[in-house]
Amino acid sequence: MTIKVLIIDDSALVRRIMTEIVCSQPDMEVVGTAPDPLVARELIKQTNPDVLTLDVEMPRMDGLDFLERLMRLRPMPVVMVSSLTDRGSEITLRALELGAVDFVAKPKLAIASGLQAYADLLADKIRAAYQARTRIAQRARAQPAKA
Repeated sequence: MTIKVLIIDDSALVRRIMTEIVCSQPDMEVVGTAPDPLVARELIKQTNPDVLTLDVEMPRMDGLDFLERLMRLRPMPVVMVSSLTDRGSEITLRALELGAVDFVAKPKLAIASGLQAYADLLADKIRAAYQARTRIAQRARAQPAKA
């Protein structure tokens, strides 16, 4: 079983680092990367990922707006990734309310020694989000779709 991950972040450097982290895991693969939610929407249709990593602050559409639409139209496990998602922050709580499975702060790019610990953390959160898939699908079936 390989967990298919779609990475959505406006920073090319963060997309590259996260791709390297995910691809270094034996049970994961990156099926695509997107610089914003509009590109991501098409990639979701094409690649059918198991888990999304989603940045909060992006051009064209905010990550929370995208998360809300995604959970209404096509619920799937999402791990929020942002410099804004510190534990307990208002944005983090809102993302969890909207249906995100978990959150992780963006990697601190200047601290190479902390990158392995970050890689382990990110991989663990993606695995946990993948495990949450069935709960998300059950919840979606139980709620009638909103127009």
